[in-house]
Amino acid sequence: MSIVRCNNVVKRFNQFTALDSVSIDVPEASIFGLLGPNGAGKTTLIRIINQITMPDEGEVFFKGKPLQPSDIEYIGYLPEERGLYKKMKVGEQAMYLARLKGMSHSEASTELKQWFIKFGIQAWWNKKVEELSKGMAQKVQFITTILHKPSLLILDEPFSGFDPVNVQIIRNEILNMKANGTTIILSTHNMESVEELCDNIALINKSKLILSGGLDQIRRDHGKNEVELIYRGDSNAITPQDSLYRIVSDEESKGGRRAVLEVSKGVPSAAILGELIKGADIVSYKELIPRMNDIFIKLVS
Repeated sequence: MSIVRCNNVVKRFNQFTALDSVSIDVPEASIFGLLGPNGAGKTTLIRIINQITMPDEGEVFFKGKPLQPSDIEYIGYLPEERGLYKKMKVGEQAMYLARLKGMSHSEASTELKQWFIKFGIQAWWNKKVEELSKGMAQKVQFITTILHKPSLLILDEPFSGFDPVNVQIIRNEILNMKANGTTIILSTHNMESVEELCDNIALINKSKLILSGGLDQIRRDHGKNEVELIYRGDSNAITPQDSLYRIVSDEESKGGRRAVLEVSKGVPSAAILGELIKGADIVSYKELIPRMNDIFIKLVS
């Protein structure tokens, strides 16, 4: 079941079309990557889901029903442009944001203190926001975004400003929330994070949806039916076999020679390996699946 479904959403700003008949389905309890270059329309779509702005055409459904103003209490949103009141104390600021999400004072206080301890920032409770480093402020905003346990969590570049240790902490929390049934829409330019976290993606370019579906299937669909072979032997150890494969490249490599083979469609790996082991000592053999970074560049260039 989709927690969010957008049907032919159109948004214009004067003569500029920010979204042109964009349709996406975000499955429940999944991590959905919303991708695209700067200015593609991602943030506009996120703002529509958050009801910050409204579509000019099309429909948005939340949990199978037309999106309503009251649905906002089930949504958590961490925008790319962060914003905390710099003169407020950290604890007061976090409590204020928690109360805006409908939490009671006692509930918010208990939950916040647990999260502050978990993230190692409890000593900053009574300090002013302006005293925080960028990474510390990011932690505070992440906590206040997820505190009310939203059904849908929208994260726009959530890893910006974090060092590798804190990036891993945030990634682990995202995966924990998914495991507990939260749906996450992740908007990022970090394709490594997309490959590590996302189940499904949608790619928007110049206001149009140009690609959507399961991440693994998309990567396979954009592959070239190639495999990487690491073997020991001289350059004559493997020879082209037109009915099975052709040799794209074959060169010296650490631990032996590295060859890339383009495999004939429908040929099982066992048949290819059966031929290769006649002349070479095989170290490894694996399918080459394109990275999301390469697919992204190819499609938006």
